[in-house]
Order: sequence, then structure tokens, then C-alpha cells
Amino acid sequence: MKNDPSPLIALLSLASIAGNILFTLWILYNGIHEGFQGKTIEKFSYISLMGLLVINAFLLISYSRNKQKNG
Repeated sequence: MKNDPSPLIALLSLASIAGNILFTLWILYNGIHEGFQGKTIEKFSYISLMGLLVINAFLLISYSRNKQKNG
């Protein structure tokens, strides 16, 4: 019996990665459009949210690669 993820888990993982990347690009677009203006707390929350989304996408991608290597 293998530890292969079910097709639903694989699909949700890919959707999560795509959603993280899309949401990151959307936040960047809005920031560029507004000239990165805002209160300090807003800037901090945007930066921290962007960092969390990028880290989450990176961890999901690396987990997927490790699962493929180890079979």
C-alpha cells in the first residue's frame, strides 16, 4: 500500500499553490496601482501576508517534489 495522495488532495494542493500565486500577484498589482501608499500597519500587514503566501506556496511545491522523488 502506497502513501500516494488521493487525486482530491493532489488537486487541492495544486489549487492552493495557484491561488497563493494569483493572490500574491493581485496584492502586488493593487499596491503598484495605489503607489504603495497607506499607513504603516497596512504596509506591514501586506508585507507579512505576501511573505506567508510565498512561503506557503514554496512549502507546498517542495513537499510535492519530495513526494515525487520518494515515490
